Amino acid sequence: MGLLSLINTIRGVKPLDVGAPVPVIFTVDQDGVSLDLAKACGEGSVLVYFYPKADTPGCTAQACSLRDSFAELTGKGVKVFGVSVDKPEDQKRFKEKFHLPFTLIADHDGQVVRAFGVSTIPIVGLASRQSFLFRNGTLVWRDLNASTQEQAADILRVLPT
Repeated sequence: MGLLSLINTIRGVKPLDVGAPVPVIFTVDQDGVSLDLAKACGEGSVLVYFYPKADTPGCTAQACSLRDSFAELTGKGVKVFGVSVDKPEDQKRFKEKFHLPFTLIADHDGQVVRAFGVSTIPIVGLASRQSFLFRNGTLVWRDLNASTQEQAADILRVLPT
């Protein structure tokens, strides 16, 4: 267990367990449009991935990994949502700058991070890099130490063929 995991365990942060339903939560996307996350993730395969900060090197690599494999992911029926504690305008700039073809959730109040039990970096409150794959509203896979460069490959490995 790494230091960040240990700190968050002490703080009582517990990520969603495999088999858990999508949290019922309302949030906003990069355009400030309301999003019912449970409804959006209720059918088919949905990846909800968390990253610390828009337009930083590791977060950009992670997002671009998904962007570059987006056709393959959507060909397998996967919808993608990226989540960070950035404000909508920051998420929108990030999406436009890197031509990200998926929705970014602007969780500036941290409610989505808390609902998923995503650990945060102490003091600054940024989400750690984690990924959750749902099928028909139920968590089927999670990665609590998600990759930057290999995020898409990791997801494609766990999808049915």
